[in-house]
Amino acid sequence: MKIALIPNSDKPKAILCAQEIAALLAKNNAEVLLPVTIKSSITAENVQFCSDLDELFALCDCAVTVGGDGTIIHSARHAALSKKPIIGVNLGTLGYVAELEPSEIVLLTKLITGDYVTRERMLLDISVVHKDGSTESYLAVNDAVISRGALSCIIDLDVFVQDEKICNYRADGLLFSTPTGSTAYALSAGGPVVDPYLSLIELTPVCPHSLTARTVIFSEDTVFSVVCNSPETSYLTVDGQISVPLAATDVVKISKSQHTLRMNILKDKNFYKIAGEKL
Repeated sequence: MKIALIPNSDKPKAILCAQEIAALLAKNNAEVLLPVTIKSSITAENVQFCSDLDELFALCDCAVTVGGDGTIIHSARHAALSKKPIIGVNLGTLGYVAELEPSEIVLLTKLITGDYVTRERMLLDISVVHKDGSTESYLAVNDAVISRGALSCIIDLDVFVQDEKICNYRADGLLFSTPTGSTAYALSAGGPVVDPYLSLIELTPVCPHSLTARTVIFSEDTVFSVVCNSPETSYLTVDGQISVPLAATDVVKISKSQHTLRMNILKDKNFYKIAGEKL
């Protein structure tokens, strides 16, 4: 079995943990693949280094990330496009998406024995359609946020569902979230905690200028279009990692993706119990 191991290279503890995991997996006859960018930091033996994440996911059977939720989210888009399952070892602050803590890495041997289940989480397709018809496309694991720029002013946003206008928001922004992302920015913005294996889309206004605006839950087949009517520059942010400036003539489209995030589950755990403990 070929297992890609992807640590957060900015965290020395993640590199040390990755070395332990590499040794453990190699001892149990797995082929371990690592990014070449950390070759000088890894002393583990019998590992193969790959040039980038695309090569890692093309060659592996599954992937293990070592870091916080951000490390998983960054790798998850590659995993989804490659149709490879992923699992996280948490070295971050919260670790909602991660399956294991560092003290539990011995459980990773279950990947080799087949003692695990694989479940799928929904993702969002995000596209920006420009006035000239050109399109930029992105894949969101947690969320997509349309927000104001550097100036401290609210923006005016029209929301369409299946090309029919349903509402207008005056707010700092709008947040479209997957169930996985319900415990991320959406939670801070007042949204509900949602079982990550449901299939739905959350729409949460960010600091709306309204007494009644609240999170709305939409079915998985909903297709949104959003137009910003404010003259100031606004931005689209995907998973807190990709930032795209928006012109007033741009249309942002949000829908359920055909791609899914496959997660390997190694132990029985109650999501709501864990969420309650971390909160």
